[in-house]
Amino acid sequence: MMRQGRPTAPGKAGDETLTTFSGHRGLDHEEPLLFERGAEGRCGVDLPAPAKMANRLGDLARPSTIGLPGLSEPQVVRHFVRLSRKNYAIDSGLYPLGSCTMKHNPRLNEKLARLPGFADLHPLQPISTVQGALELINTLAHWLRVLTGMPAVAMSPKAGAHGELCGLMAIRAALDARGEKRNRVLAPESAHGTNPATAAMCGFSVDPIPADARGRVDLAALKAKLGPDVAAIMVTNPNTCGLFENDIIEMAKAVHDAGGYFYCDGANFNALVGRVRPGDLGIDAMHINLHKTFSTPHGGGGPGAGPVVFSQALAPFAPLPFVVDRGAGFDLVEFDTDAGDATPFGRMTAFHGQMGMFVRALSYMLSHGADGLRQVAEDAVLNANYVLASLSQDMSAPFPGPCMHECLFDDAFLKGTGVTTLDFAKAMIDEGYHPMTIYFPLVVHGAMLIEPTETESKESLDQLISVLRSLAQAAKAGDVTRFTQAPHYAPRNRLDETRAARTPVLRWRPAKEE
Repeated sequence: MMRQGRPTAPGKAGDETLTTFSGHRGLDHEEPLLFERGAEGRCGVDLPAPAKMANRLGDLARPSTIGLPGLSEPQVVRHFVRLSRKNYAIDSGLYPLGSCTMKHNPRLNEKLARLPGFADLHPLQPISTVQGALELINTLAHWLRVLTGMPAVAMSPKAGAHGELCGLMAIRAALDARGEKRNRVLAPESAHGTNPATAAMCGFSVDPIPADARGRVDLAALKAKLGPDVAAIMVTNPNTCGLFENDIIEMAKAVHDAGGYFYCDGANFNALVGRVRPGDLGIDAMHINLHKTFSTPHGGGGPGAGPVVFSQALAPFAPLPFVVDRGAGFDLVEFDTDAGDATPFGRMTAFHGQMGMFVRALSYMLSHGADGLRQVAEDAVLNANYVLASLSQDMSAPFPGPCMHECLFDDAFLKGTGVTTLDFAKAMIDEGYHPMTIYFPLVVHGAMLIEPTETESKESLDQLISVLRSLAQAAKAGDVTRFTQAPHYAPRNRLDETRAARTPVLRWRPAKEE
């Protein structure tokens, strides 16, 4: 049966709406699932029939075929190439997701990560054969300590949330060593969702702290919640509203005076690198997302890396394994008995970490130098404030004053237009942009969080600003249909996202024969 053609999106005023026979629109191909394309007996590779052998699975043996589609090699290649055209990526355009830092990955870093001796290592090789890799990890760890002003770092955590878990496990170990059973962790209401989840996973109860009118932690409310059962506070700085917590030193002092520890979510360290050392702020533990600050690849489920830096108070409890310089060579400490005076809380991963990410991060550091890393933070903050100031007359910001590396808008400018934050975001797709982060942080109604990053040029920012300004003006002018039916030009138009979330179709089944 021939697949039904799909109407194209409406063009400019006066244009006719065209339906193509194939369902394609130029190079935008209507692409079915591989299972829909498959046909029995078709295969890109000839394999010999397996030898007969006794069934050892008993009742667990598969009663039917596995159900994989039959396809030729060109069909498979074309399928995935066509799907790749539907992806939005940092290599195709500005990616304004707030809180995510979707920035350019320098190709130099990629080239170095593919060098023999880095790309082809095996985690079970003898230590004597990986001295260069251990030296690289040790060098990266050194510069992470220098940039943060912290005396110790754990390199093995695989992501930011994994780093949070590492930090809180070290705090738990430190409390146990003190013989104290503190069970409460304080977290701002605007915190990343992983913060309270991590605390709960470690057995702590989570006590939220409200924000003040400036979008920052309410210092008085924080102090009122302190007590002998408080184990730690978890604060993101700059916070998820894109603002610097300028009371952070006083917050740290208050928590320390109450006997607790200060955990900082370092997801936004790219706004501070080379400018502020978290250790000088009174922080005890902080994870660093290498993809956000040091430009290792982001997304796709990994590989990731989230090193955790520790203060002197928590350094003895940092996890295994860790690299040490023996003078005559480098060694990897794998067991408590070899840890000297330290008392590691245990191990986070089977091996040491993500070697490819370490190579990329150190390449980024060395190619930028001290002045370049400082400029990273300066340009990230400059770009965000340029977007904020340029749109101040067309969109509404919930908090006064300048921002840090990302700027936050609310939906007040859309009041009475019939257009929602979601509608506005969908209309951005028609303009060729991935939408900004919406409805987060939750403390701001109809939030729109934009992080342009330091890698965008003024020209690309000006184009984004012009697009957002035109959309804001169109919404205020009453062009509601443009928004409520958007996206018009995407491979798929507006979907019922609520139904999709509640009743997802997770398995393909062939159509029933009539």
